[in-house]
Order: sequence, then structure tokens, then C-alpha cells
Amino acid sequence: MSILDHNLVPENLDSFWMPFTSHRQFKNNPRFIVAADGMYYEDSNGHQVLDGAAGLWCVNAGHRRETINKAISDQLSRLDFAHNFNTGHPLAFHYAERLVRHFPDPLNHVFFTNSGSESVDTALKIAIAYQKLKGHGAKQRLIGREKAYHGMGFGGLSVSGLVKNRSPFGNLLPAGHLRHTLDIKRNAFSPGLPPHGAQLAEDLVRLVALYGADTIAAVIVEPISGAGGVIMPPNGYLQRLREICDQHSILLIFDEVVTAFGRLGAMTAAERFGVTPDIITTAKGITNATVPMGGVFVSDEIYETFMSTPDAGPELSHGYTYSGHPLACAAGMATLSIYEDEGLLTRAQGLQDHWVSSALGLRDHRHVIDVRAFALIGAIELAPNPDEPMRRGAALSAACYERGLWARNIGDALVLSPPLIVTEAQITEIFDVIADALEVVD
Repeated sequence: MSILDHNLVPENLDSFWMPFTSHRQFKNNPRFIVAADGMYYEDSNGHQVLDGAAGLWCVNAGHRRETINKAISDQLSRLDFAHNFNTGHPLAFHYAERLVRHFPDPLNHVFFTNSGSESVDTALKIAIAYQKLKGHGAKQRLIGREKAYHGMGFGGLSVSGLVKNRSPFGNLLPAGHLRHTLDIKRNAFSPGLPPHGAQLAEDLVRLVALYGADTIAAVIVEPISGAGGVIMPPNGYLQRLREICDQHSILLIFDEVVTAFGRLGAMTAAERFGVTPDIITTAKGITNATVPMGGVFVSDEIYETFMSTPDAGPELSHGYTYSGHPLACAAGMATLSIYEDEGLLTRAQGLQDHWVSSALGLRDHRHVIDVRAFALIGAIELAPNPDEPMRRGAALSAACYERGLWARNIGDALVLSPPLIVTEAQITEIFDVIADALEVVD
């Protein structure tokens, strides 16, 4: 198939096994995206839609950024591939050095992966191996949280808290789970972070008592849950988790695959919320979604513990063929330059008031039972149809698409995370479209 005809609508829809897709439903009314530019997608019918989801939480700088495309092309013309197993290419080291400057001290070291799932599994392995190196070999249990999404690797799936993702795959790794922090009854329509629920961090004290602190290696949480439906941390919640982890020599991992790279108005949620974990996982916005990549940022203490091992072999027996791939590093370098030059890492803070007030303008529309919004992330929660849960969310998403807005539903919640280049006028448009679409949802 030539470059000229690669966007022709395919006749065979069976060869490609699509991720997280109802294939029978897709085949009834297939949607094919064939072009993107700035804030907009275009489908095979010539329908243009405003991207209210930054692709899949990942196109933070907007679509088709020419400087990123050129950086990839230029790198490809010089070096298409070199692995980093006992050798290296310079760009990976230059990029790592630039990246860590944006992350909170003492997280001054990054291990490159190819996805959020790989970043999470890498972080969990590092946590368990670190505890063993410190003489705490019994610390092997991992603690996640209900409604959490940490990718689809066996480690990430074990600590995730979305039952539909976990249940098909039988026994996973031993893990405990904190309660989630979604409390619509008390916190509905909170502007920004919810006021109630910080005490839910005490669940970790209960799990320490249940399993024993000497068995728990790490706790992993999303500062703001993404795929669980954009669930905010109550004021003081993350701070209390940090305190409890410190008391019991438990590593704290922030899964920032969604929240890093400007989504919350800072490079990281750790910076925005003033809580520094021991490890941060990233992916998605790291290359503006142009080339698959992820990164795991670890503290000086963790890194130096590994580097002080007496063995002559690899300090960490872990890695991927494409860790620090030259094209991904080139894309990441160009993406980081855009973030820096255009002020995109902090831009969401300046837009937050308009974003939150516009979102809360939907509170009196029918079916709306909660609005959650912070920086440039949000969710509109609908009361489920008693006879068919999730139908209203899907209907609202479809009605928005027809009206020119791409907004993804997770169950009966419509979730939003537009590219960070979004304007105030486009924010207004997003919520005007949702308001109009709500009128046709039964």
C-alpha cells in the first residue's frame, strides 16, 4: 500500500485485533481518523472534530507539530536505531539530563521505557529490588487503589483497581488496595480538589496492620486518577500518604503517565501538589505521542543503592530493546523544547479558572450528578440509566462527536483533557457542545 492510499477505508476489519474495543460494535459503524492538525481531528467522512481528549491523554502540545516531525526525520537520516545494552548513543544521555532538571529533587535519574504499562512494571520491579538491596527481602507486597489504572502489564494490572480489566486474567501478583477517593455524595461539584476524604489515606495504616510493614515494598497511586473517571485527591490526602510511607519505610510511587508534562499546570502533579514521591512513572505526553516512549524517574537514594552493589554485572537486570530509542529521544527533545518555549508546562494554571467555571456551568443540566475539574482535566458524571448502566455516557460521547467534539466516555462519565494549546474560546466551545449534546441524551 502506498503513502497516497494508506488512508483508504479498509474492507477487511478482521485482521487487526483492536485494543479495548468491542469489535462487533465497531464494525457496525466504524470510525476512521485520517488527519490531525493543532486542536482538530478529521475522519474519513471529512468530519472535523475538536480534540477534547488530547488523543488519549497524550497529545499535550497539539497535533502535527512540525518541529517534532522534523526532529524525528533528521534523526532517522543519521541513526535509525542503536540499543543501550552495554553501549549507548549520545542523545539518550542528553535527553535524560534535560528531563531530570524539570523533575523534583531528588528524582534525578530516569530509566527509559516505551509505554506507561512498561513504566509501571519497571517501577514496581525497582521498588521490590531496592527493598531487597536494603536488606528487606520480605518487602514484596505492592499496594494499589480501587478504581486505579496502571496499565496492562501483569504488575500494573495487579495493583490496578478496575475490576473489568483484572477479572479475565486470573491470579495476579499479591497486592492490597486502598479505597478510592470518589465521594460524589459529599464532594459533588467541588471547584478544584474536593474538601472531604483526606482520612482515606489512613487505609494504608490498616493495610500495614493487616500485612505487616515488613512485607510492603511500595504504594502506587495516580495523583489524579485518569481511566477511573478523573478522580481527584482530597485536600491533604497525598501529603498523608507520604507521611505514612515514611513512617514504615514504604516507597511511594506516583503514576503520572496522565498527569505529567503540563496536564496540571506543572511538569508533574508532585510539583503542583507539593508532595515528592520516591518514584514517578511517565509516558504519553513525553513525546507528544509521536513515538512510543515512557520514563521512570527515581530518587538519588534508590539509584545510588543500586550503583553501590558489589556485583560486576548489571546493577538492574531489566530493560527493553527500545529503551531510549534514538527516534523517541529526538521526539522527546523536540517536544520538551515546545513545552519550554511556549510555556505549556504551566499554561493550565492560567486557564484553570475558566476551565473549572465552564465545567461547573453544566451542573444544572439533566442527568448531571457531578462535575470534577482541575487545571486542564475534568469529568462530567451522569446518573446511570437504571436498566442500562454506561449507556448514557456512550450516548453523550456520540452526540458530542456528531456536534464536532471528541470527548471519551468512561462508563457514565465523559472525561476531558484537551491539548494544552487550547484557548479560552475553545474551552467555552467544548462545554457549549456538551450542554447541547446533553439535551438529546435520554
